[in-house]
Amino acid sequence: MSLLRHSLLAAGLAVMTGLGAVPSGAATPDNMLVIANRIDDITTLDPAQSFEFAGGDVSRNIYSKLVNFDPLNLDKGYGPDLAESWTVSDDGKTITFKMRPGVKFASGNPVTAKDAEYSLRRAVLLKKTPSFILTQFGFSPDNVDKTIVAVDDMTLKITTDKRYATSFVLNSLTATIGGIVDSKLVRSHEVNGDMGNEWLRTHTAGSGPYVLGSWKPNESITLVANPNYYGGAPAMKKVVVRHIQESSTQRLLLERGDIDIARNLNPEDIAGISKNPDLAVDSELRGRIMYIAFNQKNKILANPKVRLALKYLIDYKGMQDSFLKGQYVIHQAFLPVTFLGAIDDKPYSLNIEKAKKLLAEAGYPDGFEVGMIVRDAQERLEMAQSIQNTFAKAGIKVKLTVGTGKQILGIYRARKHDIYLGAWGPDYPDPNTNASTFAMNPDNRDEAGLTGILAWRNAWDIPEMTRETVAAMVEPDRAKRAQMYEKIQREHQKVSPFAIMFQKIEQTGRSKKVRNLSLGGAITAVSYWVVTK
Repeated sequence: MSLLRHSLLAAGLAVMTGLGAVPSGAATPDNMLVIANRIDDITTLDPAQSFEFAGGDVSRNIYSKLVNFDPLNLDKGYGPDLAESWTVSDDGKTITFKMRPGVKFASGNPVTAKDAEYSLRRAVLLKKTPSFILTQFGFSPDNVDKTIVAVDDMTLKITTDKRYATSFVLNSLTATIGGIVDSKLVRSHEVNGDMGNEWLRTHTAGSGPYVLGSWKPNESITLVANPNYYGGAPAMKKVVVRHIQESSTQRLLLERGDIDIARNLNPEDIAGISKNPDLAVDSELRGRIMYIAFNQKNKILANPKVRLALKYLIDYKGMQDSFLKGQYVIHQAFLPVTFLGAIDDKPYSLNIEKAKKLLAEAGYPDGFEVGMIVRDAQERLEMAQSIQNTFAKAGIKVKLTVGTGKQILGIYRARKHDIYLGAWGPDYPDPNTNASTFAMNPDNRDEAGLTGILAWRNAWDIPEMTRETVAAMVEPDRAKRAQMYEKIQREHQKVSPFAIMFQKIEQTGRSKKVRNLSLGGAITAVSYWVVTK
């Protein structure tokens, strides 16, 4: 059977590079923020389902949560948002939140504990991709009526199945899935018991600084200031995010004053705008890591020696020092730098002879043919082409399939790839956010549908590592917990079907008029409501 099982019609995966007519004019208005970014990965705006980078940016600015991060003081960690305070029971299992009084949704409806109850229960009941962020605490469709309870309009209690570090639970509630929706508004749009899921795909019902103005897939997102936001009116009355693929086009628009921020500039264009006195470059270490993954349904890729050989066929340093210069640094473990338990081990480098020896031992002295799927984004395509070239030196012929973020993620989540090249970012600032997806797979059956777990997406059945990851998740001693994650990562580096390559340093070009732009560091998404000009 051919290994190229997933060749897709070119017409179905048309590369989106066209910009269309770009009007030139005066600088953007003082109360409007215009951004160029790649937003073709957005599949839905429902916070219970959204699980992509650009979607997370939108959600952070529309939905308030029980707890959240201050964009101007990220080092402080989570703090009050819709919940103004909370207490923890003696057994550590029940957290009681007191809601902030007087807060309204954009609709004008009051924000109550009943809305928080509905939102968290809904996220569990819908069973969408990110639901594991909540179900890892024992919440299930069968018990949410008893474990997530609004005692009254201003009091919410959540009870986990066992004692976890309170910081772990609260950090998890800062994920996109923790967004609190207007239950009255969402219920009014329910169809056939979908809890408003289809309506929320293209609409929003939050209490955050902004509301959705419009979403034109693969074209733009427009956000409009929420007049009811409890934190006060944002200085930017409108935020427009334009889908612009090419770095050179983003640079041109920034230099002409048509946009305020360019988020996908390559090193050459960063160097170019650095010479412009009206522009600035910000560098921010993000939690995003770049990796390639090998589907274990492919018998060749399931061979341990083949997996190891492929890790020696990647030119990590060559990529870092050339087209990724200043924007990615070599990182080969699933926890990003700054996270508890992160390690700096870099056991792999390009070694073609060693890779050939491993392939020969595996029974493939002449290599093999294989497919790789990748999103149409400049640096990812360059990585894919570099890997294609170095794999070829060991006889491995790689067929690249390129598509939009939504298309490629659809293939990946359906486990219908051979090799996937892409990015992963933490959902909340606790090591379990990445450990539970890279190093845990509680049910490897296709019908399990654990699409938010990367080990499952790659059909990697790991009962022992799953047990170790669960043990680290509940370990109360911080130092011991860190050691457990270090051990798991070192084993993961040796045996996993993941070649983790880089951690992102996001270099953003912006007009010097723009102030207080926070991309979220390694722990959260971008914040527009604190931006001024």
